[in-house]
Amino acid sequence: MLPKEQIPQIKQQLIAQLENTNLPNKEEIKKNIEAMNENQLEEFLIQNKLIKSSKKDSDPNNTEETQPQCIFCSIVSGKAQSYKIDENKNSIAVLEINPISKAHALITPKEHFSSAEKIPKNAFSLAKRIAKKIKTKFKPKNVIISSSNLFGHEIINVLPVYKNETLNSQRHREKPEELEKIQKILEKKKRVKIIKKPKTEKIEKEIWLPKRIP
Repeated sequence: MLPKEQIPQIKQQLIAQLENTNLPNKEEIKKNIEAMNENQLEEFLIQNKLIKSSKKDSDPNNTEETQPQCIFCSIVSGKAQSYKIDENKNSIAVLEINPISKAHALITPKEHFSSAEKIPKNAFSLAKRIAKKIKTKFKPKNVIISSSNLFGHEIINVLPVYKNETLNSQRHREKPEELEKIQKILEKKKRVKIIKKPKTEKIEKEIWLPKRIP
């Protein structure tokens, strides 16, 4: 069962993802998502392979649980659109598409961890690096780094505080063009490798001159 406090945020995430599609009936789908109760939403997420399901397959001989990907696993695998700004061996950093404040970022472990204790240490190192860059580029009063669980996947919020924002503050749907602007400011710049040309050795040739006749 989905936690009640996560229902509004999950719906916001789904609607924001829907806005980035070209589906002709997305307004109808949006209304259906908004009207869903807890059970209907959970079934919708399972059917669309956005959360893990504990239900057994209809085959009685199949004892394995189905393991559909959650939205964050889809982001890691590149199946879901995201605005990536950095990554390391175990985690990626993306912009929150329903941010609380400008440059709100999420650090997502590349493995599906359902417990905060299992989050790799270098995920927090990445969070600190992003927080430092946000402080430099956007000048917030503070940046909150805090883990949370959504779709059963532990993530780390990197939340800039400009006034008195907290993780419980109102969220808003950010425009794709604004997210792209922030992405360009925060994304890790690719290093350009300079290929040095090998030095050519100068070969001094002896110049032959005829003997001088007195």
